[in-house]
Amino acid sequence: MRVLVTGASGFAGSLLVPRLHSEGHEVRAFGRNPVRVEEALARQHTDPQADNVLVLRGDALTGAGLRRALDGVEVAYYLIHSMENAPAQRTPFTERERIAAERFADAAARAGVRRIVYLGGLVPHWPAQTRRSRHLASREAVERILLDAVEDSVALRASIVIGTHSRSFRLLVHLVERLPVLTLPAWERYLTQPIDARDITAMLAASATAPLGGRSLEVGGPDVLSYGEMMTRIAELMLVNRPALKLGVNLTGVTARVAAAIAGEDPGLVVPLMQGLQGDLLPADDHAAELLNVRLHSFDSAVENALREWEELETLAAR
Repeated sequence: MRVLVTGASGFAGSLLVPRLHSEGHEVRAFGRNPVRVEEALARQHTDPQADNVLVLRGDALTGAGLRRALDGVEVAYYLIHSMENAPAQRTPFTERERIAAERFADAAARAGVRRIVYLGGLVPHWPAQTRRSRHLASREAVERILLDAVEDSVALRASIVIGTHSRSFRLLVHLVERLPVLTLPAWERYLTQPIDARDITAMLAASATAPLGGRSLEVGGPDVLSYGEMMTRIAELMLVNRPALKLGVNLTGVTARVAAAIAGEDPGLVVPLMQGLQGDLLPADDHAAELLNVRLHSFDSAVENALREWEELETLAAR
């Protein structure tokens, strides 16, 4: 099967390309910067040329390269996300996401693509008066655009993914590394179901052929944890002693910027992430793992695997 993976230089895309290739698919990797795509695949021990993966330059926002990339493609993965407004960008990221999704959806429909597979975020089941964050609302809007364009499409909705190159996971690890005391705002009590990067990759790969067209699946790992519990478990698995101090208030704008500074991350990424922490973020009981025939790893197993891969690339200061 000929498959296109957009966002191939990103965390999810760079894991998915070698997985699809190993399953016998003809894979095209699509990105704005082919060099970055090749570097990302090299981190996964994949040589695009040796593995006959065609790397294509293009941009969903402008539509450049989409027609060529989608020619003859049966399944197209849409793994393009934007979290922040870059200083040079005058258009809000929500508008950029909408335009890119519409251009991709139109190009895919015109090319006769049979299925689009999209990885988005969990849809919060909060009280109506609770305002959801812009990035979660944008993910849902992109999902609707893609599923409306190609009727046999599939969307996976996930919370935090535990993997070496997951920005959310790296943020948590850096905070554990650099905070002698884990200072936890009120959102630390909210629950979610983190999922192993290996499992979300397997689910995405299975979504290419699974008889699930025209629907969304909310996915999560087997463990329900609060954000505070996640940080405590990460500290324990890193073999470092980190007492916790609960603040009892959120102060999202302030704590997000402080966390970004401590972790050495871009506030434009961290602030939208923390704006989404307004309540429990748990998947519906969609039986996604059973439907996609994926055996889930525990949270501890996911963290241990991610840390082991991390240390193969760089030193963890806390260890």
